[in-house]
Amino acid sequence: MRIEAVTLFPEFVTESLRIGVVGRALQRGIVSFAATSPREFATDAHKTVDDRPYGGGPGMVLAIEPTRTALRLAKSRLPEGSRSVYLAADGATFAQAKAAELAKLPGLLLLAGRYEGVDERLLDTEIDERVSIGDYVLSGGELPALVLIDAIVRLLPGVLGDDESAQQDSFSNGLLDWPHYTRPESFEGRDVPAVLLSGNHAAIQCWRTKQALGRTWRNRPDLLAKLELSKEQRKLLDEYMNEHRASDVSPAE
Repeated sequence: MRIEAVTLFPEFVTESLRIGVVGRALQRGIVSFAATSPREFATDAHKTVDDRPYGGGPGMVLAIEPTRTALRLAKSRLPEGSRSVYLAADGATFAQAKAAELAKLPGLLLLAGRYEGVDERLLDTEIDERVSIGDYVLSGGELPALVLIDAIVRLLPGVLGDDESAQQDSFSNGLLDWPHYTRPESFEGRDVPAVLLSGNHAAIQCWRTKQALGRTWRNRPDLLAKLELSKEQRKLLDEYMNEHRASDVSPAE
């Protein structure tokens, strides 16, 4: 996969991608990345890339011409069938399903805004969709771009040591992940659940499914409400709820 970013701070994005899972994917050639700054294409002595908004008000707006030149250069390096995304507060909320959708593309262009945003005419002509990572305000689109890249790249074949890891992540099936344990078997009086030591793979999977359903019910009932549970899943969730009702207060409906 080829990923391009247009940002006023290309070094921030580039350096952040050198570590962890994404960094290893870059080293192995599973994904390639480049960042371009509109400032490279500013024509005045001060390399100005913003201007005052029409209609007045505080803040500045990224100018059309240097930003468009950067976008078109980045697009020229992407394979056919790629998509362009603007990281914006008014975009659709990013979720695992969108990460999986974008991971199937041959290439992706990410535009990280700054100041009050980008001239709307540029977005109308150069951008395919807008994505938000949540209902809060950041200083720019670089951190959201890094969030998208990390979520997408880890889904690419061969990136993780075990491709099944991505399939079992939280949100991949609409549920939160189940609890995880490692050595030691007992820690300060708290033991690893016995079923995980049993070697019974069917029982272990059943326990994990129950815990994932229960954790979603407790922490994110909104996710659970969107799912159509199977008869077996409903049975496991009922068991979990009955086991925990004695000591816990259930989430508000």
